[in-house]
Amino acid sequence: MAGPGPVSPRLPERILLEAVAAELRLRGYGTYLDPDGSDYFDLAARRGDEVGLVEGKVGGPAAVLGQALRRRPWADWVAVVLGSARSGERLVRRTSGRRASVVGVWSYEAGHLREHRPAALGRAEGSDPFGATRERFRQHLLALDRGELPAGIRWSSVAGAVRRASGGRGFGEWRLDELDAGPP
Repeated sequence: MAGPGPVSPRLPERILLEAVAAELRLRGYGTYLDPDGSDYFDLAARRGDEVGLVEGKVGGPAAVLGQALRRRPWADWVAVVLGSARSGERLVRRTSGRRASVVGVWSYEAGHLREHRPAALGRAEGSDPFGATRERFRQHLLALDRGELPAGIRWSSVAGAVRRASGGRGFGEWRLDELDAGPP
């Protein structure tokens, strides 16, 4: 009876994101790795008024592309970073449609970050349905920089609040957009 096959070494997702954060800092961006610890936004980046989001995955390129597309309203651009150049190349070949082609595709392998497809800026001229959402997100990043936004606010609840059985919410369960309005 044969034993289990060799275990393939998997690069931790955090290493991918740290490599991208280092590269973005070289490009003049401020970076925010998993800013609230809930892993909703893997990496946010801001340079002036421009905001970008990067989603990382060591496996499952289709899933990470879906995540990036769902995060697009909050940023001017989105990208994904994968754990191998082969996965990056394959994802680019499979996603040439209008909606997916705006998502940047990067890979990190053997200590090198490679850009397979650049992230496209998504600001619409004239009518922009997500302009207010991006501006609110940008303001929250600025508040983080100024130390005005406490750590522990769950960014994953941007779209909705988590309710406890008791009906109350803990500090980390408030939505980011509720901070502007103040307590009820």
